[in-house]
Amino acid sequence: MQGTSSLFITDPLNELNPKKDTTILWMQEVYSMGGQVLQCEMKDLIYKDQQTFADLSEIKDPSHHPMQSEKVRQIKLLKDIDYIFMRKDPPVNEDYMNALHLLSQAESEGAYIINKPSALKKFNEKIFALRFSKWMPDTSVICKEEDFKLFKSKYPTIILKPLDGMGGESIYKFDKDSEDHFKIFKSLTNDHQTMVMVQNFLPEIYNGDYRILIIHGKPFPVALARVPQGASFKGNLAAGGKGEARELSEEQIKVSTEIGKLLMQEGIVFAGIDMIGNYLTEINITSPTGAREIVTQTSKNPLKTLLKSI
Repeated sequence: MQGTSSLFITDPLNELNPKKDTTILWMQEVYSMGGQVLQCEMKDLIYKDQQTFADLSEIKDPSHHPMQSEKVRQIKLLKDIDYIFMRKDPPVNEDYMNALHLLSQAESEGAYIINKPSALKKFNEKIFALRFSKWMPDTSVICKEEDFKLFKSKYPTIILKPLDGMGGESIYKFDKDSEDHFKIFKSLTNDHQTMVMVQNFLPEIYNGDYRILIIHGKPFPVALARVPQGASFKGNLAAGGKGEARELSEEQIKVSTEIGKLLMQEGIVFAGIDMIGNYLTEINITSPTGAREIVTQTSKNPLKTLLKSI
């Protein structure tokens, strides 16, 4: 990365947690390898004079926290930046899609963007996993109450989740004694109009929800197992789960290697798949996390592997 420039498109910097955030670690790695660190938000993208620009900040020294570093504002052509990393967290809403459209335009002008904007536009992270349904728990994507009743009758416990959530938001577990499950289903589907996902509950979650990072089509050898705490069934760190770095199992390597082949075909250089036991639940391509905890616990660094690979 010596002498190169890297632009990170992120949420507002003051919303990023330096102790956990993968993007901040990424910036710090670029800086440590001699690269220039640039940052902007989606609202800072501009198309004018037949070209795509960003109103961005150069972060002079992100080695501690980018918010505490000197910043120099400038407007720069995206095609003149060596690497552009799209690291905005979901939701994938209208603003997010419009930013991807502009990034696709910049790509046509010669910009190099990771992950590829066309892939981010093409795939919903929950539904993308259905390409590999042979490794998934029983899954239905539905919005009608009769389909919910039918699925619920098959299992003692099920999981209900929206298709555009992150960090464990709006995920529900229903068993036979659950109350208000039809009311919650109606609310989450916007009165039976919006698709949601239902799956049979996997008790293996209590041993950890594994985040496996896939870099240039190959799984990083250490995963982050996110273990639910207390009475919670959610392993997500944002939902209170505890992260434990663990070596990948043979089955996890097999599944992630197979998925990695398709990711490379689609221009997805950095992804994170989620596995509970031997079951795949999600393929994260927007802004995968987990690297910070792996580095802290093992000193093995997936982002160094990524940066060296590009």
